[in-house]
Amino acid sequence: MSGPSETVRQTVVELLSHVSGSKEVRTYLQRFAGVDADRFAIIKIGGAILEEQLEETAAALAFLHQVGLTPVVIHGGGPQLDRAMSEAGLTPEKIDGLRVTTPEVLEVARKVFLAQNLKLVEAVRAKGVEAHTLNAGVIEADYLDQEKFGLVGRATGIQQNLIRSVIGSGAMPILTCLGVTRGGQIVNINGDAVVTALVHALQPMKIIFLSGVGGLLNDKNEIIDTINLTTDYESLMQADWLHSGMRLKLAEIYKLLDDLPLESSVSITKPQELVRELFTHGGSGTYVRQGEGVVDYADKSAIQADRLSGVIEESFGRTLTPNWWDNLEMNAAIISEQYRAAAIVSRLPGAEVPYLDKFAVAESARGEGLAKAVWQRLEQNVPRFFLRSRINNSFNDFYYTHTDGAVRRGNWIVFWRGDIDLVSAAQTVDQIASLPESFL
Repeated sequence: MSGPSETVRQTVVELLSHVSGSKEVRTYLQRFAGVDADRFAIIKIGGAILEEQLEETAAALAFLHQVGLTPVVIHGGGPQLDRAMSEAGLTPEKIDGLRVTTPEVLEVARKVFLAQNLKLVEAVRAKGVEAHTLNAGVIEADYLDQEKFGLVGRATGIQQNLIRSVIGSGAMPILTCLGVTRGGQIVNINGDAVVTALVHALQPMKIIFLSGVGGLLNDKNEIIDTINLTTDYESLMQADWLHSGMRLKLAEIYKLLDDLPLESSVSITKPQELVRELFTHGGSGTYVRQGEGVVDYADKSAIQADRLSGVIEESFGRTLTPNWWDNLEMNAAIISEQYRAAAIVSRLPGAEVPYLDKFAVAESARGEGLAKAVWQRLEQNVPRFFLRSRINNSFNDFYYTHTDGAVRRGNWIVFWRGDIDLVSAAQTVDQIASLPESFL
C-alpha cells in the first residue's frame, strides 16, 4: 500500500496547526506512522454512535486513512438490535450483562449487525476512502456457556492475516461482533470481549472508544482529561462519585493496558473530536496510559544528574550551563521513574518560600498526564512555592491555571502557589526575577 502523498500530509499538518502547533502535530504523525500498519489503533464504535453520529464518525475515520493511518474498526448495534427484536416480537433477556442469544435472536442480530456494518462501510466510502466488511472468519470463537447464554461466544483467536490483507490492499477493515466456532456456527460476542481479543492479538499503540459523552466524568460531571493508571487508578476506583458504569470501564481499560507495551494508550472521545484527541497535547476526551510512578527525592546524591539534565534540556530546547546542578541548593525533587518529567525545588538565600527552579516534561510524555501527576505530587509535598517563566513560554497557560497568582517583572512572569503575602514577599519576587540564567 502506498502512503499518502506529501502534499496531503502537509495539508493535514496545516489544518491541524489551527488547533495546535505544527511541531506537536508532526510529532504525533511520526509516532503513529512508526508502528506496523495493523498496530496503529483499534477503534470501538457503539451502536448509538452509528445512529446519531454516523457522518462525523465516517469523516474522522476517513481523515485518519488519508494521512496514512488505518485503524481496525469494530462496531456494535445494541440499540438497533433491541428495536429489531421488539418488532419481531422477541423479548430481550440479559444475564450478567450479556444478551441471551437463541437461534431466533441470532437471526435478527446477524441481520442487524450486517446492516450496520454495511451502513458504516458505505459512509466511509462516501468520503473517498476504501473500506471493507469483515463479518465472518476473523474472530475465532467457542461457546461461552451454551446452556446459560445460548449462542453467545467467547473469542479464542483472531485471523490476523485477513486483517493485514485488507490493510495491505489500501482499505480499512470494519468488523462486527460476530464470531465463528470450529463447527462453523455463528455466535454473538460481546463487543468489549472482541476488543480484548483484538488488543491481545494486534498489540495496538492506540485503543479508542467513541462515545456520545466523550470521556470519563469526574465528581463535577466534567470530563477527566488524563489518567495515569500507576498513580491514579486506586484512588479513582475508591472514589464514591465514580458510578458503576465508569468503574467497570476503567477496570476494563486497566486490563487492556496491562496486556500491552507501555507506549500504548486508551482514548475515549467523541467522533468529531477524534482528530484533536490524537494529534494535540491538550486532546479532547479522556486519555489513559499505564504510565509510570513518580519518586520523591530529598537528597541530590540519589538523583541521576545526567538523566535529569537530559529531560530538562529536551523540555526547554536549550543547553544547561555546566555548573547549574552543582550550584543548585536543592530543597526537594519529584521525578518520574523513567526521568520523563521532573519538578526541582530549591531554597533561595534569605527567602522563606521555596522556589520551583525547573518543571520539565519530555516531548514524548506530553499529553499523557505525567506532567499532571508530577505537579499534583509537587502540590502535596510543597504547598507554597514561587516559580518564574518567560513571558513567551507556551506553558504559561498551564501555570496560570495551576497557580494562585502572577506578576510580571521585565521578561519574566513570577507565579506563586499557596497562601503567600505578596507585600512581605515582594523582595523575593524581585530576587527571583533577577536570578541568572540556567541555560547557555
